[in-house]
Amino acid sequence: MGRVDPLSSLLSGIRAEGSVVSHAVLEAPWTVRFADGAPLTMVSVLRGGGALRLPDGTERAVRAGDTAVVRGPGTFHLADGPASFDRPHAEYGIACFTESAECTVQELGGIRWGDDPDGATALIVGAYRASGRRHERLLRGLPPVLVVSEDAEVCDWLEQAAADAALRSAGSQALMDRLLDWALVCTLRAWFEQAGSKAPHWYRGLADPLLAPALHAFHARPSQRWTVASLAAESGVSRALFAKRFTEVMGRPPLAYMTECRMDEAAALLSDTDLAVSQIARSVGYADAFGFSAAFKRHRGLSPSVFRTAAA
Repeated sequence: MGRVDPLSSLLSGIRAEGSVVSHAVLEAPWTVRFADGAPLTMVSVLRGGGALRLPDGTERAVRAGDTAVVRGPGTFHLADGPASFDRPHAEYGIACFTESAECTVQELGGIRWGDDPDGATALIVGAYRASGRRHERLLRGLPPVLVVSEDAEVCDWLEQAAADAALRSAGSQALMDRLLDWALVCTLRAWFEQAGSKAPHWYRGLADPLLAPALHAFHARPSQRWTVASLAAESGVSRALFAKRFTEVMGRPPLAYMTECRMDEAAALLSDTDLAVSQIARSVGYADAFGFSAAFKRHRGLSPSVFRTAAA
């Protein structure tokens, strides 16, 4: 069996789907209001720049080459500059997931807002839908907004790809959606690598040569009856050294981390599948439904059956 990648697993429930302004060019002064309530929204600035204003009023500058990922679900804004928030300006709304959604590559591909290409701001925007609950652990590890800078060559390539998709040829929407999925993974990986101590604990653990073998083994076989000793054996070190290092890097002891992961996976299975509680118990490493149900209620505050009803 190949090694399981936790980031890929957490991203499996988040996808771009009919959610793109492929090539918006804006002439100052302007603001764009993002009202989808999407779990994640990605804004890539190909040319020009502006300022993001988050729901709590925090502002963050973005420049050409920057890709910002904003964690939902609050409404946020992007403007050509901080001053435009409080002065007369053209305001545009993006809501890809409403019943009258207009944020599709067929409808907005290649649109030009304003008619001054010199110094104008060009954007690619993607909003991401979520299915189930598996992505929630990923969102807990992200700040309200993260910004990663790209090379000019990457921006040129993205803009050309967006322009190609806007030609409305067969498969253009699927092409743009997959491009946005790829861009999100690349942006998150780049931010995790740059974030250092601010990166999620599970990502830092995977980068640690002592912990990585054990983490990959656990995530590949979560149903196995893991102990601290058996995890330490995967890493080839003593139980004491492994437990000490794990707690330092991951911010919690090994058994607490495994319980958290198992309860998150159980919550996703209860929400997304019709599997019996006993089947879910075995799949996340519990010998019987009774022990699993007690652990789940301690962790989530609800029994598995009540949680499943509430989620539905």
